[in-house]
Amino acid sequence: MSRATHSPGGRYAPLAAVRELTVTSADGHRVHTEIHGPEQAPAVVLVHGWTCSTAFWAAVARELAADHRVITYDQRGHGRSPAPGPGGYSTAALADDLEAVLAATLVPGERAVVAGHSMGGMTVMAAADRPFLTERAAAVLLCNTGSSRLVAESAVLPLPAGRIRTAVQRAVLTSGAPLGPVNGISRAILKYATMGPRATREQVQACAEIVHACPRKVRAGWATDVLAVLDLDTCLGALTMPAAVITGSADRLTPPVLSQRIIDALPNGAGLTTLDGMGHMTPIEAPDAVCSVLRGLVRDHLGGGEAASGTGAPAEPTATTPGNLVGEESA
Repeated sequence: MSRATHSPGGRYAPLAAVRELTVTSADGHRVHTEIHGPEQAPAVVLVHGWTCSTAFWAAVARELAADHRVITYDQRGHGRSPAPGPGGYSTAALADDLEAVLAATLVPGERAVVAGHSMGGMTVMAAADRPFLTERAAAVLLCNTGSSRLVAESAVLPLPAGRIRTAVQRAVLTSGAPLGPVNGISRAILKYATMGPRATREQVQACAEIVHACPRKVRAGWATDVLAVLDLDTCLGALTMPAAVITGSADRLTPPVLSQRIIDALPNGAGLTTLDGMGHMTPIEAPDAVCSVLRGLVRDHLGGGEAASGTGAPAEPTATTPGNLVGEESA
């Protein structure tokens, strides 16, 4: 397993959890889980993406934890959760782990807003047809993610779309080559591939240290067995709770076209927010904007009455207006 060390301070420094626990998933896998904020506050569950860890959500969790109970966990092989064994790299395993975390951290009858970034969003989509998600998630946020065609639509390499670009990007994505130390060159490469042009040095450094801490076998395993072959399109119709989507206009890894397809397919879309000039790492690049969307979902769907009980009519799509937003659309 990996344990990152992070030199950036301030809002990107990892939070000290109010409580830490080890959750056991359906196959016996151990999942490191952290809880932040007041125990009786509305619950928000944050699920990180590929090559990241709980530290990825530090800026978002730090703000929300003032008046929310924030639950984060390390996906298999990331942070302090052990690497998967044979057959452990699958969307079913991702859904199993989310189910186990919700069961361990929410009291009976309690619901939460569940947010997934990148592979974390895929985790939510993979769980869409499982009863626990409908019972436990009052609303969801799918942030910088896709349900299929990730390699074909990715625009990391400056090549025309087509078979050559897809083949090369697949080879790069699934490679287990070491990333090397965090230095000027590696930061520049990471910023180009995963972040927008306005990302600060502090933001790039925080991302680089998190991503470089992911073991290369874990990185290649998830890329090969899940990301490169992902097809969760049929799951979208089962996401019946209000579901908001965030994308970055400069996201090369999961371009805005993938978010548009998701919002078009959702039965209860709660709005598409496009963050102008932001890349794939929006919870680090634009944490205030992400928090604004999450706070809106909590307000609208964990505020009591029909929205909290899940017995009311489907929610109308909502628009948010944090800074750096353009082109907000509703399903």
